[in-house]
Amino acid sequence: MTYNQLRKKAMKYMSQHVEYNALIHALGGISIGLLIASPLAHPHPVRWALVFGGLSILGHIYAIYPKK
Repeated sequence: MTYNQLRKKAMKYMSQHVEYNALIHALGGISIGLLIASPLAHPHPVRWALVFGGLSILGHIYAIYPKK
């Protein structure tokens, strides 16, 4: 599959599942926020950022290859 085909599949899935779309993008935002702000206040921010970032990436992959 080409990039454009994968992108169209993901966009179609995300437009039909708005709450899911919001959740995976919120997880990505939390991940970025942890990397930027938390090293000053919390121990192990990279570990938690990787967890939230990984969940966000897995959510995007699921949107491309959903089970039928």
